[in-house]
Amino acid sequence: MHKIYLAGFDVFAPDAVRRGTEMKRACAEFGCIGLYPLDNEAGGAQEIFRGNLALIEGCDAVIANLNPFRGREPDSGTAFEVGYAHAKGKRIYGYLTDARTMREKHGSTDEHGFAVEDFGMAVNLMLGCAATIVQGGLQECLAQLVRER
Repeated sequence: MHKIYLAGFDVFAPDAVRRGTEMKRACAEFGCIGLYPLDNEAGGAQEIFRGNLALIEGCDAVIANLNPFRGREPDSGTAFEVGYAHAKGKRIYGYLTDARTMREKHGSTDEHGFAVEDFGMAVNLMLGCAATIVQGGLQECLAQLVRER
């Protein structure tokens, strides 16, 4: 059965365990096994880090919640996990509720005058080139993954 690591900031929600259970149930409905970061039941930072990397190494694909978190960009830990999965040769899918391009969402410069990249992607090119980006949520992403499997 296809194992999918479920990356994202959902682990920080007050109902993180319930969310993980629902996400894993959604994976099962698509014939997959969901691996949620809280599954490793680690204690400290290093243990969590190693446990999550082990889950990524043991998966067939990663689905990442790339919606903005604490600002305009995806969660930095999720971005790291996408990069790690890419380096390990995993298939990666990311979902966004708003998949308009960076320029469409933010204009040509940010509030500090820094250029907003113009590659026609919904996220930074390092994520956009590493992952298949799907507009919607986990369900839409799972459907895309299963269609391409």
